[in-house]
Amino acid sequence: MIQLYNTLTNKKESFRPLSPGVINMYVCGPTVYNYIHIGNARSAIAFDTIRRYFEFRGFKVNYVSNFTDVDDKIIKAAQQQHLTALQVADKYIKAFYADTDALNIQRATLNPRVTKTMAEIIDFIQVLLDKGYAYQASGDVYYRARRFKNYGQLSGQSIDELEQGASQRVTAVDEAKKEDPLDFALWKQAKPNEIYWQSPWGKGRPGWHIECSVMATRFLGETIDIHAGGQDLEFPHHENEIAQSEAKTGKKFANYWLHNGFVTIGADDQKMSKSLGNFITVHELIKKVDPQVLRFFMATTQYRRPIRYSRENLADAAANLNKLKTAYQNAAYRLASANDGPLAPKLQEFAGLQRQKFIAAMDDDFNVQNAVMAIYELAKQLNISVATTEVSKQDLLCLQGQLQQLTEVLGIKLTLPQKGEEFTSKINDLVQQRDIARQNHDFARSDSIRDQLKAAGVILEDTPQGTRWKLANG
Repeated sequence: MIQLYNTLTNKKESFRPLSPGVINMYVCGPTVYNYIHIGNARSAIAFDTIRRYFEFRGFKVNYVSNFTDVDDKIIKAAQQQHLTALQVADKYIKAFYADTDALNIQRATLNPRVTKTMAEIIDFIQVLLDKGYAYQASGDVYYRARRFKNYGQLSGQSIDELEQGASQRVTAVDEAKKEDPLDFALWKQAKPNEIYWQSPWGKGRPGWHIECSVMATRFLGETIDIHAGGQDLEFPHHENEIAQSEAKTGKKFANYWLHNGFVTIGADDQKMSKSLGNFITVHELIKKVDPQVLRFFMATTQYRRPIRYSRENLADAAANLNKLKTAYQNAAYRLASANDGPLAPKLQEFAGLQRQKFIAAMDDDFNVQNAVMAIYELAKQLNISVATTEVSKQDLLCLQGQLQQLTEVLGIKLTLPQKGEEFTSKINDLVQQRDIARQNHDFARSDSIRDQLKAAGVILEDTPQGTRWKLANG
């Protein structure tokens, strides 16, 4: 049975969805005022990998992730770029899809937008007002945090601790409007020259926290299976979501809360964020780095652990991913010279064992760092089989199929290079390396390259005019 670490209870729990075979999962999406940085991508990759694993295990996943398309940051960006707030949002939603598609992140079942959910947001706030959980103040609407008896449970903080922190966050103007420093905005009165919507409380726009409560309950139901996001959202965002949603419905908002660790950078492991100015956008990075390498780098760390970004760590990920790709590709080429014998029982048993090890690790709160070891073992055995003088096609297909299926859970595509310029260039490069090795009397290196090319289905012919090559299958 799958075990999840539930932030709400601070312990691992057996996962039991509300409806057998179906998972309703909400993941907080980006505020679309800039390109996403790799810290944002970490959250998207982590929960996409979790979604893929659920689907691998046979679940249907209704995956909803919002776009915050109206916000102070968007308004500021619009003023700087001489665009409307909606034009800025549209621009960066398009960029988000381009970047996440490149990282092989599956698109959500639904990406609702705040600006398309305004009527539902206003209705939601009105219910909170009617129930006495909210109050009006000079055109704004605030939530009475202290009235919700479980406030602070998710973040594990007492009311006194939260009150002290809240008093440091609010401006003097906001503090004068609030009944209590803990209270937070549900609706903000529009400032001059800002985008706004009409409401019973005047012109304005929603506060940040209310939007996710509305979109999660509207599209997935009043109680959902999983709510997920970055650790920085535990308080106040997710804490406030719980308070709003449960005050309105009288029901538990989410059964399981999952939070991913940060991406850190630098010798002091500083959290990567736009506010600190130490971020690297996916848009720029994937111009220089294979998006699959970035995906592999992040997907092979357990989602709750921090990831230290560095060129060295990225290079290590590239090397490990290349080993998997090479094993897969060499097996594909070796199929041309493999025999038609049956699948070896011991090999079938080995492949099945690695699959079970992968599942056991992923069932343990998605412990991908252990799960990927099973993938490496499959690649290692595949290399051994490829180098064997006599091997059956069934043996190769069994190992290759398991390798491909398990890496796909991580969002990695193992494919064959096109037999065009790229393929020819790769073979020519290896042939040249072998020629240099022979000239240097490095026969171990020369033989190794020859074996690698043979496994790839390449036949070498050493002639007085130099080395020629051809494909075994023509």
